[in-house]
Parts: sequence; C-alpha cells; structure tokens
Amino acid sequence: MNLSHTLRVAALAHPRRPALSEDRRTLDFAAFESEVAAIAGSLRNRHGLAPGDRVALWMDNCLEFLPMLYGIWRAGLVAVPVNAKLHPKELAWILENSGARLCLVTEGLGARLSELPAGTVLPEIMAIGSADADRLRRGGPIETAPTDPGAEAWLFYTSGTTGRPKGAVLTHRNLLFAVQAYYADIDFLDVTDTSLHAAPLSHGSGLYGLAFVARGAHNVIVPGSFEPERIFAAIARYPNVSFFAAPTMVSRLINHPLAGTADTRNLKTITYGGAPMYVADLERAIALFGPKLFQLYGQGESPMTITGLAKPFHADRRHPRYLDRLGSTGIARTGVAFRVVGADGSELPVGEVGEIVTRSDCVMKGYWSNPEANAKALRDGWLWTGDMGSVDADGFLTIKDRSKDMIISGGSNIYPREIEEVLARHPAVLECAVVGRPHPEWGEEVVAFVVPRAGAVVAETELDRLCLDNIARYKRPKAYRVVESLPKNNYGKILKTELRSADTAAKS
Repeated sequence: MNLSHTLRVAALAHPRRPALSEDRRTLDFAAFESEVAAIAGSLRNRHGLAPGDRVALWMDNCLEFLPMLYGIWRAGLVAVPVNAKLHPKELAWILENSGARLCLVTEGLGARLSELPAGTVLPEIMAIGSADADRLRRGGPIETAPTDPGAEAWLFYTSGTTGRPKGAVLTHRNLLFAVQAYYADIDFLDVTDTSLHAAPLSHGSGLYGLAFVARGAHNVIVPGSFEPERIFAAIARYPNVSFFAAPTMVSRLINHPLAGTADTRNLKTITYGGAPMYVADLERAIALFGPKLFQLYGQGESPMTITGLAKPFHADRRHPRYLDRLGSTGIARTGVAFRVVGADGSELPVGEVGEIVTRSDCVMKGYWSNPEANAKALRDGWLWTGDMGSVDADGFLTIKDRSKDMIISGGSNIYPREIEEVLARHPAVLECAVVGRPHPEWGEEVVAFVVPRAGAVVAETELDRLCLDNIARYKRPKAYRVVESLPKNNYGKILKTELRSADTAAKS
C-alpha cells in the first residue's frame, strides 16, 4: 500500500481537524490532502517524473515539508530527505548518488548552493516559496499511484561519521511497519494528539510524524533550531503533546532554568534515541516530567524500530534491577526479532557481549547502489547493526558501543559507555565521552573527555575516585581532558574520531 493512502483515509474521516501547523499557519486535513494530490499531479504531468524517480528534499523544518513528502509518494516517486545542516558538497554527493531528478529547497538553503564549485552538476532545483513551487501546489490532482508495498519510498542517508553516507532503501512496507509499531508499543493516538517537530523532519522526527498523520492527529512544526523555551511554550499550548528528541535535546531540557517550573501537564510522551542516554539524566528527566519517556533503539536501516524501553519500565522503581533496565534499550519491539551474536553469527549466551543483529518487516531493502555494503550488512535474513550489546535473562538489550568504538587494552574489551555512565554521575559533569588511544604495551588505553557544567570545576582526582569506586581499575581513564564542548555531527552524535585526533594532537 502507498503511504499517502493513510492521509487520504484521515482526510475523509476528519476533514476539518488541524493537520499541520507552524507559527500562525494551519492546514486542516482536507487542505493537506488537496495539496498532496495537486503536488503529485504536477510532479507527474508537468515535470514528467515517472514511478520510481527520486525527489530530494533539502529543507528546514517548515509547514511545506510533509505535503511535499506525501505528494512525492502519491505520485509513486521516492523521497530523498536530506538533513538541512549538511554542507552543500554533502548534498551534492547525495543528489548524485541517489540520481535525484528534482531537489526541493527552502530559501536560506538554496542560497548556499553558490558555495559549490563551478561546474557541479545538479538536478533541477526548486525553491519553496518560488513561483514554480506555488504552481507545483496548484497542479491537476491525481489519484494515488498503484504501489507495491515493497516499492522504494524513502532513501535514508546515514550520518556517515566514518565515510560517505549510505542510502538505506526504505519501502512503503518498512515505514508502515514502523507506524504500526508506534501504536503497538509507544502510544495509541487519536485526533486529540499533537506531535511537536523540533528535531529534523528529514530523519527521526519526520518518520514518527507519519504515525500522527495516519490517525488524524496534529503535526506542529516548531520553527528554528531546538530551543527549550519554545518546547515548553508549545507543551503548554497544545493538548496531548509528544515529540522525538535526541538525548542531547533531553539534556538541554532538563538542565534549562525553566525545568521544574514550566507547565508540562499536557506532555504525553518524549520518545528519545539515536545515541546513549545516561542513567543520571534519565533519573532527572523522570523526576521532572514523570514516567512519560519511551526509549527507542533503531537505525536508519531499521527505522526507529528494533527495541524499546516503555513507560512502565521507566516508572517501576521497585524492580530490583530498575537502574540496569534504565541503562538498557528495553525489549524487542512488536514483530521484531533480535539476537546478540559472535563473529560467526552464532547466538551468544545471556550476558555475553556481541554484535546485535535484527530482522523484521522494518529492515531496509538494502543500500542504494552499494552491493559491497549490502553483503556486509544483510546476511541470512538478518541486519548486522555494527552495535555491540548484551541481553539479560528477561530479554532486555543493553548496548555497549559501536563495534568500532570498543577499546581493547591488555586483551580485555572495554566499552566506553560503561565508563561514561559512571563519569556522568559526577554533579559537575555536563557531558563526557571516552575513547581509546594507542599504547605501546597494552594496545590501547582509555582517555576521557569531560565538559563541566557552567561555573563548575571538575577535579581529576574526584573523577578517578568515582571510577575506582564503581568499575574495574583497568577500565579507569589514564587521562582526562576537560573541554568546553564535544564535537557532534548534524544528528547530535558525538564524533569520537575527532576526539581521538584531538588527543593525538594534544600529546604531540
């Protein structure tokens, strides 16, 4: 089934309900559906695009994003959403790799294309707000293009922290599975629900917006960059508010001066994921907001849907392993299987660390035009995630680290997250990251980068004592580097490759 059919059903049932809002602008579902049908007609008839052609969206979060996305699907085309924070050169590579025939851009981003070298070959560029874009929205409407559920719907380009990003091919079936898993595991939704979008619509936030569209709920775009003041104001304004946030966003919320005094009675759910969330931060978030959090573990290759730690697990303080569970990513999502395996693919016993593999109808079709990467990631029906973890006797998965971030010292495996969890308990520590560096005798040794809270002083002796009191001596950092901030990519993930380079430079 074509994903845009879910919008048509919602528009027929709830034509006058608010569908999309940004600032003072609101589209109801009837207008949303009408725009999508017109956009689809223009893409097919005026621009001559055929089913399977790719259309890129290099757009800031705005009200026009979702109508363009659903219009692409209605026409039987494939969407290529691109993070608005990428450099134009990164955009150009994605456009070339995907073979996109059209790229929709918001005004400020379109101006940045002048930064590209002369002679760069681009597809047709259409600026949102231009006369061409206005005509796109006034095309002759068409019915939903016949679409096989296994047809490509979204090329999800990975963050590319270790090289060129790869395009995970997500089908209509993959995305519909993720939508239905939202209802099964996170929340039942109806027309009274609101989804706030402060994280990029091109990635996790937009993916979860699909679940709200299908239920006739309200998607509200919070303009600009992520600002806690705007989030707290929106929570107070709209009913039954949910939103997706990276752990760094949650950290900013709970450390903001308004935390604890802002009116959050309308808050329904914060879904967080995409990077580790430290237990100390989780405990503070639960104390401030109540058990209204859901942790997801997924990847672009299995969008937002591998395991989840549901609200009741956040609330069950009386469970003897409560803190261990908070440090986990929960249990398998509905309809999803996962294993922790050794290098040969054999399943490991409870408690042993290995690579996490998963399979479900959410797992991507493959990487776009990348057979070598497909052979590595997709084996015997399983997606090999590249993440290292262990599972307990109750089926709770705990992620240790990306396999490339594991430190091997003196023949022992050291998982940075374990050390980071301990350092994050120090009241003066705002953020931290642990990496390995070469050592002539032990192979590698542990280095910790620490960001202190504003006005606080972090004493290395205190950090050392904290580690020695909680983890084995061989895991203790051999050096601490106090820094103003940690380098992050456009999705909020810490760039440990840059930290390793910074440590090497500091030693030389």
